[in-house]
Amino acid sequence: MNAHQDQMFGGQFHGRRVLVTGHSGFKGGWMSLWLSRLGASVTGVSLPPEPGPSLYEASGLAAATDSRFADIRDPAALSQTLAGVDAEVLFHMAAQPLVRKSYREPAETFATNVQGTVNVLEAARKMPSLKAVVVITSDKCYDNREWLWGYRENDPLGGKDPYSASKAATELVAQSYAHSFFADPQGPQLATVRAGNVFGGGDWGEDRLVPDVIRAWAKGEAVEIRNPASVRPWQHVLEPVSGYLQVAEKMLTGGAAYAGAWNFGPDVSSTVDVRQLAEMIQRAWGTGAPAFSFPDQVPDAPHEAGILRLDSTKAQSRLGWRPRLSLQEAIDLTADWYKAHASGGNMAQTTAAQIEHFETLISSVEPDRPTVAAQ
Repeated sequence: MNAHQDQMFGGQFHGRRVLVTGHSGFKGGWMSLWLSRLGASVTGVSLPPEPGPSLYEASGLAAATDSRFADIRDPAALSQTLAGVDAEVLFHMAAQPLVRKSYREPAETFATNVQGTVNVLEAARKMPSLKAVVVITSDKCYDNREWLWGYRENDPLGGKDPYSASKAATELVAQSYAHSFFADPQGPQLATVRAGNVFGGGDWGEDRLVPDVIRAWAKGEAVEIRNPASVRPWQHVLEPVSGYLQVAEKMLTGGAAYAGAWNFGPDVSSTVDVRQLAEMIQRAWGTGAPAFSFPDQVPDAPHEAGILRLDSTKAQSRLGWRPRLSLQEAIDLTADWYKAHASGGNMAQTTAAQIEHFETLISSVEPDRPTVAAQ
């Protein structure tokens, strides 16, 4: 066992069989690569990566995982694809993750995020060795009142747009399975996790600020910034992923005390509006950064939350989790990744180096992590 495999997350993932849904996506890709680095035997199931550049292709993820492809909306195909898989830990990350797409394709959004979660949990129930399930939802699962303060895990769920509503419904599905099928204190435990707006290297998703900037930069075009006054809890992708790993670690060692809902959001200083983040990206990129335009609000534009913040007090006090990167540091890491990719760098090495850097930030405070049981 390597030193970091032994020390990180109590060495709990070394040798573990871990299933990650959505591994071909941006967030699932970072999760799968980190788990592989920790010595886990990772099986990934997802849709094939979209045409064009992707973290999956750039980082050589296929070589690091047992990579399988299926649509989680199809229970028969999912069951067939997972034949022979007996995971000890499941991270369910597969989803339709875009608000604006949910307006165009609401039925697909609900089918993927809600029924797809049911299908994944049904497959998980058939795995004899299962010990921990982490269902990744979203900060948008809360009934957004446009409050200035952060939402806590016991605040009401809701959603005005199809995406947000689908994530609230996913939470309800997960809660029902937790009470109905994962309630035995000696059996597998289930947690749901909610994070803010993540960014980082390897994201080429549509309608997201950082990928839009990268595409514009590649084409020499200006970037149209939508909803510049909207406030979001911005964070590097490794911040919440580290929290998801900590929750799973605690369920493996502390059992039912760590099941339930958890928020993983940034410090208040990282909760800035879209215009501020865009300008920070522009400065970090330096020479050749694309220009930005801030068009007037379109009158019939679909509703998107204006203010959204998370309160992560529970994770900080009970898990010892806390953000490690300032917003500027997170942006700098992201810019470095895309610059390396544009110059033809070895992205498997670049990605591993950024994970290693993040591990050093965690390790610097790891000895003081509390062991207070969750309620």
